Amino acid sequence: MQQTSIKTNPYVIKDTDLFMSSAGDSRSARVYDLRLRDLPKEEKPREKLLSFGPASLSLAELVAVVLNVGTKNEDVLSMSKRLVKEYGVSALSSQINPQQLMDDLNIPIGKACQIVACSEIGRRLHKKNDIGLAVIRTAKDAYDYLKDIHSLPKEQLRGIYLDTHNRVIHDEVISIGTINTNIVHPREVFRPALEYGAVAVVLAHNHPSGIVSPSTADIEITKQLVQAGKMIGIHVLDHVVITKTGFQSIEVEY
Repeated sequence: MQQTSIKTNPYVIKDTDLFMSSAGDSRSARVYDLRLRDLPKEEKPREKLLSFGPASLSLAELVAVVLNVGTKNEDVLSMSKRLVKEYGVSALSSQINPQQLMDDLNIPIGKACQIVACSEIGRRLHKKNDIGLAVIRTAKDAYDYLKDIHSLPKEQLRGIYLDTHNRVIHDEVISIGTINTNIVHPREVFRPALEYGAVAVVLAHNHPSGIVSPSTADIEITKQLVQAGKMIGIHVLDHVVITKTGFQSIEVEY
């Protein structure tokens, strides 16, 4: 049995079509997004980096420096802004599969490899400074942990993979697009759990519409994943629906 609520009790770990945000009235004025060639030389990412240091650059500008050039259809700065906006900061930095990044964001495989390699360098250099792993015990913890998906323009299903002490050992973008059984397959949800030795997973996805209530499809796929998890010994602790203003939990009963 599934029911929806704002869950406050701690988790207990036991032994296709894309949904796009509204485009609004087509008659409304469009904001012109400056391309790299439109910028004065001193405001271009590489020149800003040389003159003022990396702290002066936005994340999109830093990504533009890494990618260096765009494609014939997309300017490098426009591409970088789109990647950050559509994928989210945390997901972009944690993605380890270039092929998945290429498919999700429609970018060349070389660009996807550059982003993944750059992120891996950052993880390795800062690994020594880690003071502890994040702990997810409630839906509120999951909501706070996934702040980067609150305002994404597309639905994104994330999996937060936990050890026996509710510590996050991995998180991953499972799918992008409206959550349904055609997109979300149990193997995509539980593969990272087996790969990283997780004993439990908390699922979460955003609703760009701002409607926090889970859909019938959200509830149905949760039921299926709970049953699949039972068969392989991976607990699906929760499925949290996230919006800009709040969250709601699809409670799971074993």
